[in-house]
Amino acid sequence: MTTPAAAFFDLDRTLVTVASPKIFQRHLSAAGFGTPVDGTLADLAFKVFELVGESSIVGRSAKLAPRAAVGWPIDAVIAAAGPAAAEIAAHVSDFARAELAMHRDAGRTLVLATTTPEHLVRPLADLLGIDDVIATRWTQADGAFTGRVDGDVVWGPGKRDAVLRWCAEHDVDPAGCWAYSDSYYDSSLLDLVGHPVAVNPDARLAATAALNGWPIRSLDKPDGVPTMGGLELQDLFRPFLRPELIPNADITVSGLEHIPREGGAIIVGNHRSYFDPAVIITTVAKSGRNGRYLGKKEVFDIPVIGPLLQAGGGIRVDRGTSDEGAFDAAAAAVRGGDVVVMFPQGTIPRGQAFFDPVLKGRWGAARLAAMTRAPVIPVGLWGTDEVWPRSAALPSFNLQDQPKVTATVGPPVDLKYRSVERDTERIMHALSALLPERARQPYDPTPEELARTFPAGKADDLGFTDR
Repeated sequence: MTTPAAAFFDLDRTLVTVASPKIFQRHLSAAGFGTPVDGTLADLAFKVFELVGESSIVGRSAKLAPRAAVGWPIDAVIAAAGPAAAEIAAHVSDFARAELAMHRDAGRTLVLATTTPEHLVRPLADLLGIDDVIATRWTQADGAFTGRVDGDVVWGPGKRDAVLRWCAEHDVDPAGCWAYSDSYYDSSLLDLVGHPVAVNPDARLAATAALNGWPIRSLDKPDGVPTMGGLELQDLFRPFLRPELIPNADITVSGLEHIPREGGAIIVGNHRSYFDPAVIITTVAKSGRNGRYLGKKEVFDIPVIGPLLQAGGGIRVDRGTSDEGAFDAAAAAVRGGDVVVMFPQGTIPRGQAFFDPVLKGRWGAARLAAMTRAPVIPVGLWGTDEVWPRSAALPSFNLQDQPKVTATVGPPVDLKYRSVERDTERIMHALSALLPERARQPYDPTPEELARTFPAGKADDLGFTDR
């Protein structure tokens, strides 16, 4: 049977961002093979690899590695590779798994193409549902390894040649195939296929991809978020995204310990002002996390700002439709271990609704939480409307008497996952509890205060209230 096409995936810094050799060697050492690799120099070498990618040393090391395995029983080594594979598979993000699923659903054969020895990576391929493996083979005799490489090392041109042989054996045209790699040394493989993808590329591959027009991806981030050495724009700009660096507001942030240091989470904030996004962005940045911010499509259409939001992993929302695509993107981000940030109210309340002590929200955050079981972290914002009321076209820049703004992060909301309506009420109640006491009391606003809740030039709309 003719295979229509295949998708070839490199392993390290492509499917996973961790250094898999370190994990394999640790499990082999625990099983009595080789020496421990937890020393400072080894850790430093693996860290450098994770950040900047491989060098020609990898190819030379792959040729020498079998010598250390002379006499190792094959069955025992494969047994040690199983737990290592399970640990490595846990580092394969949902974004990478979705890419695998996309090719699988299209009927393409999934192939893991890696320098790592075949007997080590085969269990990992099985765990991930990958159909075949192209990897360096070690010769064996009498149930043990002999210390030599069987054929060529699957690295650089050797990997390209191995893929070519695989295609010939399976009657597959490389022009119809996909290939994913982070390494400049896989450039010849990427050039071979019709659909090359540079994933988290090292500096030389990034330049090569740019010259050839190859897509640049990161399979541990949402599609469209560029990275370099595993770092994205938010990582680079985080030192400058600090509340104390915003000149026109005196911002106090508290409760940052409630934002998880890792793993998927949903951060929700109440909406009072156009200034809210600036405060919540700096709050999330101060916690050390990168956020994926849901925003209405009009914001993404703004020149310069829109592309920057997209590059940061922003999620475009069309409020005029059900926009399941945006919701699916948010769910994928949470499952991939990201923090998704949203305002359940959807828009700033107008008129009397702005002063309502009972906050009302849409059910998107509750639905997202029910699907992902990620914690919902409330952030109560107060004072932002003093910096930028809805009636003003621009924020105030009173640097002498800065308005006081607070961002109070609360503990995860206790949700029941039985009703999105009831869980939405729980979320909004948790937000309300983080606001000053006066926000939770009935209030009769003056006409001037009501006017500030409407867009600039719309004060005549004050005849509309929610009473």
